[in-house]
Amino acid sequence: MSDIATRYRNRADIFAAKIAAVEPGRWSDPSPCEEWTARDVVGHIIDMHAVMLRPLGRSLSPAPSVTEDPLAAFAAARADVEALLGDPATAERKVDTPTGNQTVEQHIDQVVSADMVVHGWDLSRATGQDDTIDPAEVEAMWPHAQYIPDEMRIPGAFGPGVVVLGPEVEVPDDAPLQHRLLGLFGRDPNWSA
Repeated sequence: MSDIATRYRNRADIFAAKIAAVEPGRWSDPSPCEEWTARDVVGHIIDMHAVMLRPLGRSLSPAPSVTEDPLAAFAAARADVEALLGDPATAERKVDTPTGNQTVEQHIDQVVSADMVVHGWDLSRATGQDDTIDPAEVEAMWPHAQYIPDEMRIPGAFGPGVVVLGPEVEVPDDAPLQHRLLGLFGRDPNWSA
């Protein structure tokens, strides 16, 4: 298994555990993502799994909807992406993406895999779970987060209705690294409902 596949699997395990820990009455709670509920956060992650399949002319396998069963919906989408990563010929295939030509596994690593880390924080914060991101993840993501291209913050730059990141949130230089990372990703680390 490649490093990318291992990283994806670890991140997906953590995200699945967060979904499983949501109390049934909290799915409609607001999240740090403007206008999204906790359920919408999971729906977005599932949608991004579908985006990983599109360059290959594929779509998600039939599954329960995020409204019916968020965990089962995520598990099905995850299985589709893990199938791509588990096939070396597919994982190493070059595809066109909004950020250029790259391998399928690079696209997964840079988009949906990383997305699960930040949106895992959103889901945790929305539903009252521990929102600590693994410090090793924060350290690994920090160098790249400092160079987020401006177009990532422009609504619609990657398609109608697509908002990748909100404006950077100013966080003090002496704040914990997780807080500074969240600020770069457009999150207020002190957000509460």
